[in-house]
Amino acid sequence: MAAAAERAIRETRLTGGSFYGAIALRQNVNGAIFTELCHDRARKLPAHSHEMPFFCLFLGGDYGEQYGHRYMQFRPFTLSFRPAEVPHMDEVGSRGARMFGIEASRRWQDLVESASGKLSVAYDVQGGNQLWLALKLYREVRALPHPDQLQIDSLMAELLAATAGRDDRTHDAPSWLRRLLEKLQEEFCEPMALECLAWEARVHPVHLSRSFRKFTGYGLGEYVRRLRLRHACELMLEPHLALADISVAAGFADQSHFTRCCQAVTGITPGVLRSLVRDAGATSVATLCPRPS
Repeated sequence: MAAAAERAIRETRLTGGSFYGAIALRQNVNGAIFTELCHDRARKLPAHSHEMPFFCLFLGGDYGEQYGHRYMQFRPFTLSFRPAEVPHMDEVGSRGARMFGIEASRRWQDLVESASGKLSVAYDVQGGNQLWLALKLYREVRALPHPDQLQIDSLMAELLAATAGRDDRTHDAPSWLRRLLEKLQEEFCEPMALECLAWEARVHPVHLSRSFRKFTGYGLGEYVRRLRLRHACELMLEPHLALADISVAAGFADQSHFTRCCQAVTGITPGVLRSLVRDAGATSVATLCPRPS
């Protein structure tokens, strides 16, 4: 029975550019397929896989996914990557969902493999460099009808290189790192001092700083700043919140500080980013993408 169920899942394979949900935008640029889609109501999606490896930038709503023995509940501004042919089952919550898909055709897969890279590991990102690269791709693709192909190609190359070059470093990481990362995830909006974090980790501040960059790829301050920026992006989905209030709520000193950090990471201001991920006057997924008649 298990083997039959697995075969059934694999037979439900979606071709490039095909997703469940209402398609708001689909664009093929030099072998990269970009799809923006919406779900306007709660529903369970059929078990399926995709013929191409793909990224999913989750922009808002409620969305969960079961793949293998793992279940992931996505928050806004989470980026996931799934290799080709990986079966999974998704569920849309009561608020619907809005997302942006990035699929890599055989051209891109061959380019990655020729550089000794592999697109074989599924993972989820909540603030890493890949998230901001995906947001930049979203901005470029939305610049219809004439997206900049060179810019899109270079961003795709960066995104795939970062993905293919990602290795699992947790086996060699010190035992205190996981505890520290959990603390940062929970308390990033609060003021933090290196000495206090080092005391909690029971290591020297210099050793903490060096090890943190070695195993995460980021400086400690940069990592916290990106967590704050991601939270601010999430708050920007609330139309009644002013950018000044969001800045303080996310842990930035003021709106000017928030703007500088946002431009440094994403290349655009918070105001432009807000209009990019939330259409003017839209208060729900249903208004962004009405239910097809």
